[in-house]
Amino acid sequence: MMVDSANVRKFMYFALPLMVLCLLHKGEAIWLSLPPTGTKCVSEELHNNVVVLADYVVISDDHVHPTPTISARVTSPYGNTLHHKENTTHSQFAFTTTEAGNYLACFWADNPGGGSLSVNIDWKTGIAAKDWESVARKEKIEGIELELRKLEGAVEAIHENLIYLKSRESEMRSVSETTNARVAWFSIMSLGVCILASVLQILYLKQYFQKKKLI
Repeated sequence: MMVDSANVRKFMYFALPLMVLCLLHKGEAIWLSLPPTGTKCVSEELHNNVVVLADYVVISDDHVHPTPTISARVTSPYGNTLHHKENTTHSQFAFTTTEAGNYLACFWADNPGGGSLSVNIDWKTGIAAKDWESVARKEKIEGIELELRKLEGAVEAIHENLIYLKSRESEMRSVSETTNARVAWFSIMSLGVCILASVLQILYLKQYFQKKKLI
């Protein structure tokens, strides 16, 4: 049976982007409702050498003009400040992770007790944060070739994630084994203390009864 090359091309043209969409680290649009007082935070667990790009904008639920301002702070798992902005209604931050763990982005209103506020965050990580238009212009690629490059990047990112998850699983298993060993030793020591206490009690009672000439 002969296969029409044009149909194959059409299939690849539509199928490859779908595969890329399934495999890519997708950007996330997050809505936060800020309380009149206090802080609202979002976090994501990331491994080393991951590009993070995010934009955020403030929206007044009460349609107040001008829009009230907020402050924002992004910190690494070890507490290092990666982004800090005050008195703003919109901004963005970008960084490449150097530590594995939870990265925290916190937002709070500059005027406590004001109107109700919402923050829209467009959070992108990994391949989703890459500027593919610049890559296409620089390397002069387009169409299927560009989609294949995206797919290659997505596969690499998934491979890195699997390696990271494997390392985390190994760390968790090691912690679990260490904890189990400590529990086992604690149980043995507890049993030994109980046996020793029982022996001492028997010896004391025996000596007491002998002294009272009961046995």
